[in-house]
Amino acid sequence: MTSKRQLVDYIAKGEKPESEWRIGTEHEKFPFLTDTLNPVPYDGPRSIKALLEGLKARFGWTGVYEEGNIIALADPTGLGSISLEPGGQFELSGAPLATVHETCDEVHNHLAQVREIGDALGIGFLGLGSSPIWTRAETPVMPKGRYKIMAPYMDKKGKHGRDMMFRTSTVQVNLDFSSEADMVKKLRVSLALQPVATALFANSPFTEGKPNGFKSFRSAVWLDTDPDRSGMLPFAFEPGMGYERYVDYALDVPMYFVHRDGHYHNTSGESFRAFMEGKLPQLPGERPTQQDWSDHLTTIFPEVRLKKFLEMRGADTGPWRTLCALPALWVGIFYDQTALDGAWELVKDWSADDRQKLREAVPREALQATVKGRTVQDVAKHMLALSRKGLGERRIVGCKGKTETRFLDDLDDIAASGRTRAEDLLQLYDTSWNHDVRRVFRDFAY
Repeated sequence: MTSKRQLVDYIAKGEKPESEWRIGTEHEKFPFLTDTLNPVPYDGPRSIKALLEGLKARFGWTGVYEEGNIIALADPTGLGSISLEPGGQFELSGAPLATVHETCDEVHNHLAQVREIGDALGIGFLGLGSSPIWTRAETPVMPKGRYKIMAPYMDKKGKHGRDMMFRTSTVQVNLDFSSEADMVKKLRVSLALQPVATALFANSPFTEGKPNGFKSFRSAVWLDTDPDRSGMLPFAFEPGMGYERYVDYALDVPMYFVHRDGHYHNTSGESFRAFMEGKLPQLPGERPTQQDWSDHLTTIFPEVRLKKFLEMRGADTGPWRTLCALPALWVGIFYDQTALDGAWELVKDWSADDRQKLREAVPREALQATVKGRTVQDVAKHMLALSRKGLGERRIVGCKGKTETRFLDDLDDIAASGRTRAEDLLQLYDTSWNHDVRRVFRDFAY
């Protein structure tokens, strides 16, 4: 790939007609040893490796290896995968599915599988936005080459890069667009409303055994991780926004690595533009392939990420029902034109300063933060009403004759009460838990 046009075309090839729009849900969770509540090491009889090997043997997954270590599992039919985040967070990258009912079934089946293997090993799984008791030093490091490059570079760019890598977990949904104009509108709407989703899913109030002062510590971590590759993308709201403008942004994000012949070459801080000219000091004369561009796009971490689809990146992971609620929330808005138009009307008058101040306030204040004189709680109710209407218009019926709107019920309760899961956890900490955060493993493991 030697021209910007090739990079633009790569993203543009993600365009799909509405009939082919799909839903891809990703969610992470923390494995822990059920007897000691310690994190699960990579190696040993009770380990991440044993989990992966057990899932492979029992359920027919295909192993993915790096330098002899099993580091992921792939569905042999090409749909979905299981991968590892830097600190051992176990992630399902779901298949592209047509309905929220299907993605929720996928979540259920995945959790059933990992529980079956985990139970035999004495390993449990916790869905929280950040690890509640482990220090960075106690957190294991997975044997993946890219992480050995990323972690030291993170230390140069912010205070919380290693916390982001090793001590946070998220739930995300990947959604499609039909055209450049459709992508731009969806990107703008979802960037503006991402902090509202963060508030609705806030679920990380503890760090190293104590309240950390936040409702979503995971979200706060991103405020001081790496400003070159994270944030609210104010340029997306400027005239002329399109694929090329995002490519320009991505080209200006410093590189991490180049993967060649099974080896990660450390190119941290280098320019992808120089790579296109064959001027990378580490690989002189080499030019990027399409896979290199794809890899580079995965090393960019804004609140909403554009690849061949749009990734919603603002939510803490949580209980089973929230893993279905997140895709439902965004599908209702993205996949119904009236709902999308209504969401744009909701946010179109917010300035870049409004959006940034909201982003900075939500990790601590959650639903009580304000934007343009409205509480996030009020905006969340409006957002949920738009999503519910959009899902209703899809008229897709699942279990017991219920439509996809049922997956919003839990979020409606949160918006109505103004209380996040984080606040519920803090109340338990102050009452029945008697200030013992370790109780979260007993009460909220999957």
